[in-house]
Amino acid sequence: MRVSDLIDSRTILRSRRRWLYFGVFWLGAIATGLVAVMYARLVDFGYALFLQMTTHHRWLPILITPAISAFCVWATRRWFPGSEGSGIPQVIATLHDVREFGPRLLTLRILIGKIALSFLAILGGFTIGREGPTIHVGAALMYSLRRFYPARLRSMYGVGLEYKLALAGAAAGLSAAFNAPLAGVVFAIEELTRSFEARTSGVIITAIIFAGVVSLALQGNYVYFGTIAISGHLPDLLAVAVILVGVITGLAGGVFCWLLLNTERWMPARLFVLRKERPVVFGALCGLFIAAIGVASGGNLFGSGYAEARGMLEGHSQLGVAYPVLKMASMVGSYLPGTPGGLFAPSLAIGAGIGNVLHMVFGQMQLPMLIALGMVGYLAAVTQSPITAFVIVIEMIDGHALVISLMATALVSSQVSRLFAPPLYEALAQRFLKP
Repeated sequence: MRVSDLIDSRTILRSRRRWLYFGVFWLGAIATGLVAVMYARLVDFGYALFLQMTTHHRWLPILITPAISAFCVWATRRWFPGSEGSGIPQVIATLHDVREFGPRLLTLRILIGKIALSFLAILGGFTIGREGPTIHVGAALMYSLRRFYPARLRSMYGVGLEYKLALAGAAAGLSAAFNAPLAGVVFAIEELTRSFEARTSGVIITAIIFAGVVSLALQGNYVYFGTIAISGHLPDLLAVAVILVGVITGLAGGVFCWLLLNTERWMPARLFVLRKERPVVFGALCGLFIAAIGVASGGNLFGSGYAEARGMLEGHSQLGVAYPVLKMASMVGSYLPGTPGGLFAPSLAIGAGIGNVLHMVFGQMQLPMLIALGMVGYLAAVTQSPITAFVIVIEMIDGHALVISLMATALVSSQVSRLFAPPLYEALAQRFLKP
C-alpha cells in the first residue's frame, strides 16, 4: 500500500470518528430542546388544569394537594430515587465523579420520574418551577446517549466523553427552559463546573445552539417573562435602591437557604423525626400546609408564580406586602418533602414581589425597574451565582440602561446570602457525594 493511500485511509477514519462524535452530540442537543419544550407545555397544561379545578371548587386543594404530595414522596422513594428536588445538585455531584454517580443519578428512569412527578406536583399546586428539572432532564438525556458510541470510541475519549455529555445537556436544558442561550453558557461555567475549560466550551455552545434552534422553531422568539421596558432615564435614588434591594433579597434568600440546609436546627423534634421515619406522612402534612396558605391567600401562592410575576411586571396584579414571605413559606413546604421541582421560577416570583413592595418606598421609580432588581437579587441570593442570575434577567430587559444596577444588586445579594449559608446547590450536592 502506498503511503498516500495509508494517509487517506487514516484521514477518512479520523473524519468518520469526528462526525460520529459530534453527530451524537448534535442529535442529543436537538432531543434536549424538543423534550424541554414538550415538558414546558406539559407543566403549563398541568397548572392550567389545577386552576380550572380550583376555580369551581376553591377548597379542593385541601384534599388533592396532600394526597398528591404523599404519592409523589412515595413514588420518588419507591421507583425514582435520585429524582427528588431540583436536580441541579445531582448534576453537580455527577460532574464531580461522572463514573460513580452518572449511572445512578442520570438515568432514563430518573428522567421519566422527574417529568412525571413534577407534573403531578404542579397539578397539586406546589410552588415549584420547571427550570431545574429541565437541567436534570437535559443532562440525563445527553448522558444516556453515551451507549450509542462504539466501544472503541468510548475508550478513546474516556471519562471526558461522559462528562461533556452531562455538562452540555445541563447547559442546553437551562438555555431551552428560559430561551436564554447566554445563561446556559454562564450557568455551566459558574454553577456546574465553577471553572472555564476551553476543551468543553465548544461542546457546550454547540449543544445550546441546537437546543435553542429547536425551542425557537416550536415556540418562537419569546421572552420568558415578557420584555421588561426600562426607560433611559435613571432616578437619583437608584444607587440607594440597588443597595436596599440587594440587602433585603440577600437576607431573604440567605434565610431560605439556611432553612433548607439546617432543618434539624429549626424544625420541631417530632416533625423532624416524622420526616425521617415516615416521609410519606410528612409529605402529606407539607401538602396540607401548602394548600392551607394557598387557599387563605386566594390562590396566589399556588404554582411557580410565573403568572403573578408577569402580572406585576405588566401592572395587572396588586399583591399584598405578605406575598413574598408567604410565597417563600410555600416554597419551603414544597421542597422539604423531596418532591421533584425547581427553584428558579418561584425565586423570580418572590423577587418580583419584593420589588413590588419596595415600590411603596421608591414611588418615583418605575415599577418594572424595581421588579427587575428584586428578581435578580433574590435569584442570586438563592443560587449564589450572581452572574447567572444577572444574565437570566438581563435577557428579559429591553435596553441596557439597567445593566450596571442589575450586576451590582446580584453581587450585593449573593454576598449577603453567604453570611447565612454556603452555596445551596453545592451543599446539597455534597449530600450525594458523602458515602
